[in-house]
Amino acid sequence: MAHLLSPTGEARAAAARIAELSDRGHHDVALVLGSGWSEVVTGLADPGTAVTIPAADLPGFVVPAAAGHRGTVTSCLVDGVPLLSVAGRTHLYEGRGTGPVVHPAHVAAAVGARALVLTNAAGGLRDDMSVGDLVLIRDHLNLTGRSPLTGPVFVDLVDAYSPRLRAAAADAIGSAETAAAEGTATRPPEGVYAAMPGPQYETPAEIRMLRTLGADLVGMSTVPETIAARGLGLEVVAVSLVTNLAAGVTGQPLDHTEVLAAGAAGSARLTGALRALVPAVARA
Repeated sequence: MAHLLSPTGEARAAAARIAELSDRGHHDVALVLGSGWSEVVTGLADPGTAVTIPAADLPGFVVPAAAGHRGTVTSCLVDGVPLLSVAGRTHLYEGRGTGPVVHPAHVAAAVGARALVLTNAAGGLRDDMSVGDLVLIRDHLNLTGRSPLTGPVFVDLVDAYSPRLRAAAADAIGSAETAAAEGTATRPPEGVYAAMPGPQYETPAEIRMLRTLGADLVGMSTVPETIAARGLGLEVVAVSLVTNLAAGVTGQPLDHTEVLAAGAAGSARLTGALRALVPAVARA
């Protein structure tokens, strides 16, 4: 895909600082760890390879407002693959504009990454989904009313989430899950992710609307970063952790603490999945 956007000046400055502190001038893959995923960063790196920097010490990053977002940037190797991981993201509902939301995508391009891996916590909309499921995003609905693009920047989103990288990620996650369970290989399902503006959770009526529109998952992130990344020429693969069943599915109230609890309960499993996914995506 043509590069319609260039990394911002702040992203280039952040990349230069990361290179200086980590002694790595290039990273093959960039990763954003969303709600419920931040603890993965502690076990993701090959031993002795991680250099962690407070995000607030790097140009363009702001301290995440949502609970469960560490606010750190780590340069490391994962099975020998240079990875830049951002633990914690900025959301549209924080009112800071789209710039900080998509800054990690610009930094990913600035450090030379070819692929951006996005993770998030999501509400499951399908009856066959359970808390703890991993789902690869195959497409999205941008219902935030916002775009990170301005002007005549016509980004093609036909394959917003790379089919090739999705296939590699599915094989990798399936193998990791099988090894952990000592069972038969099970590839993760795919689904359509609906991005809502938040920060309030959706009403049961809104969930019925989203199901009618064809959504399988709902959350408050990921889509702006994907749009920016595609404009920057990056390939994108995104993984949702189902941390709750959406409003009206069970009749129970929703709470952010259950999102964090689901991630904490499965942190070892999520780490294993990403340790398999990152090198698979880099080598696909």
